[in-house]
Amino acid sequence: MLMKGVTLRGLEVFESLAKTGSVAQTAALTGLSQPAVSQQLRNLESALGAELVNHGRRPMILTPAGRNFLIRTEAVLSELRLAQSELNVVDLNHLSTLSIGIIDDFDNELTPRLVTTLAESLVNCRFKMITAASHEILDALVAKDLHIAVAATTGELRDGVTEYPLVRDPFMLVAPRGLLRKPEAELDLLRSIPFLRYESAQLISQQIEAHLARQKLLFEERFEIGSHQALMALVARRIGWAITTPLGYMRAARFHDEIEAFPLPFGTFARQISLCASSDWADRVPRDVAQTVRRLVQGHMIDPAMQRLPWLAGDLKVLED
Repeated sequence: MLMKGVTLRGLEVFESLAKTGSVAQTAALTGLSQPAVSQQLRNLESALGAELVNHGRRPMILTPAGRNFLIRTEAVLSELRLAQSELNVVDLNHLSTLSIGIIDDFDNELTPRLVTTLAESLVNCRFKMITAASHEILDALVAKDLHIAVAATTGELRDGVTEYPLVRDPFMLVAPRGLLRKPEAELDLLRSIPFLRYESAQLISQQIEAHLARQKLLFEERFEIGSHQALMALVARRIGWAITTPLGYMRAARFHDEIEAFPLPFGTFARQISLCASSDWADRVPRDVAQTVRRLVQGHMIDPAMQRLPWLAGDLKVLED
């Protein structure tokens, strides 16, 4: 039993304050008012009998007791989030076949968990799962080679396809650590070093190039890279800079010490990741699978991204149907 005054909400508030050092940012991340954030922290410190943050510093910094307590707090909340995301498994016992394609952005964390979650409900079902680029998955869905596709979409309506929104994934700039201070004031510097592009056939590349064209921005064309990991590796090696999304950035965790992420300095825009299904397929199954994906994305991708990049609050988010 938790000691009186130690609540899950209080632990979430403390974790966020430890990352951001800001009551205002914590309020935005948790959905609480700023006075409520301050009260949650006071209640937690009172229950523990120790100051967790230095209240006289801006941004707030942790005390030695706070640093020790944060390690335990992060471990507890991580386990709770994982457990929550794996509850309410979709019931697919009635299906005889299920074929699903999943965007390769999800390979590291979400796809293995989604597949095992679905497999537990598929008792007498023939199951097929592929990972590929969005345009390949959507083409396979239209050709009726797949029942369900989880992919980035253009917003264009496709005949015979029903779309269930999953995630808003905003674009952002990534650069070698220490290269930039204020990207919005350093366009000349960005023009002087290589812009690392995604491979041109990919939907993400086409979305980025269309945005740059709208902003009337031109960068030298030297590199086209077909994978998130390779793109982030080149940034980490200080070859150049890139435009990616939080989901792409989070896949490249091993490079995070060598790269920095910034809000896009030339016009904000985002891509949408959706679950798409053949319109003639049973509606309940894609809706249930979509809800399962949303829970997994929130717990395994969005929450960790928010902890690392709190300025994404309100921009990177699950989209409800």
